[in-house]
Amino acid sequence: MELIHRNLAIGIHDALQETFFEKNKYADKVIERLLKANRKWGSQDRAVVSEIFYNIIRWKRRLEYYMGEGVKPNNIYKLIIAYLLWSETNYKRFEEFEGIKIADIITKLKKNKVPTKAIEFSIPEWLAETLEKELGANWEKEMNALNEQAPTVLRANSLKTTTKELISDLSDENVVSYPIKNYPDAIQLEEKKNVFLTTAFKEGLFEVQDASSQKIGYFLDVKEGQRVVDACAGAGGKTLHLAALMGNKGQIIALDIFEWKLAELKRRAKRAGAHNIETRMISDNKVIKRLHEKADRLLIDAPCSGLGVLKRNPDSKWKIDQDFIDRIKKEQQQILQDYSKMLKKGGKMVYATCSILPSENIEQVEEFLKNNPDFKMIKDEKVMPSQGYDGFYMALIERLS
Repeated sequence: MELIHRNLAIGIHDALQETFFEKNKYADKVIERLLKANRKWGSQDRAVVSEIFYNIIRWKRRLEYYMGEGVKPNNIYKLIIAYLLWSETNYKRFEEFEGIKIADIITKLKKNKVPTKAIEFSIPEWLAETLEKELGANWEKEMNALNEQAPTVLRANSLKTTTKELISDLSDENVVSYPIKNYPDAIQLEEKKNVFLTTAFKEGLFEVQDASSQKIGYFLDVKEGQRVVDACAGAGGKTLHLAALMGNKGQIIALDIFEWKLAELKRRAKRAGAHNIETRMISDNKVIKRLHEKADRLLIDAPCSGLGVLKRNPDSKWKIDQDFIDRIKKEQQQILQDYSKMLKKGGKMVYATCSILPSENIEQVEEFLKNNPDFKMIKDEKVMPSQGYDGFYMALIERLS
């Protein structure tokens, strides 16, 4: 990999500035807009920009150590240089790089060691402490995995195709992929490609969905003809999987507090040919109350710290803090308490998060079960990032009476 075109360096600079210093700007959307605005860039250019952009976000803390200062709006080119030197990326000395003193950076790189674990893994100090406290000695192994690039995994839409057919269809469009053992609907790409441009995508043959996330649909144990409530549906990745697992039979009620997410879900459902989904916005408590004891199955994919998905969202570690995690834990308990009432007696629900912290996962479930003796846990599963895909937790809980 090399950075030899000035306009690419400027693009990376501007995207980093937006991600780090503008409010509510998320890396995936920032890079998407940048690539859309520069349609003339070839696939190689796009790959260079994306990789450098994400790697700098991922390794920001470590790069700041090499720079000898924190990132500010006026030193982002220095940050880029620190990354290029550390990663031994070939680059041209553009005018934007003039005047940047690189001798100190090189001196630190030659020492080949950093003062703390938090700097080594490029995370805030508070997060290193939290991970060590909650995961014990395993935290370093998991953090190592979270600093890797996420593979691109697709879920074959079984309403329209099979994994075998999808692999063949994508191959016709020069996208090489292979099945993943023990994940019935999942295929993984050999290398990153913009799959949204493929005919297969436009025809609704697949969704981009991590392998770990695909486990949740199966875990909920849905059956054709049931009434299923997806209580925190968002843009509907898991909702669409449930529709496929139910063979479009029965009813899925997809709830969310954001109208725009439900609008996106409707658009995706149309493309996927999933027509047993009804969306309802949670505008007040009445929406939940109307569904009390109406669901055969309930999915609570709860809001969480997102620490299990740092591979694909590395910027989130710079956007959250311990206060946020404490707040989200209260919210998780409240959601479990309120939303579980939608479940029929004898019905089952899954509480899931994309976090790896026990305090957001098993401890939340134990607290809920302690306060609600009419529910019992059937089984739970934690999927750790070191297993190769995103970190997730899921607990299957039955309502007894």
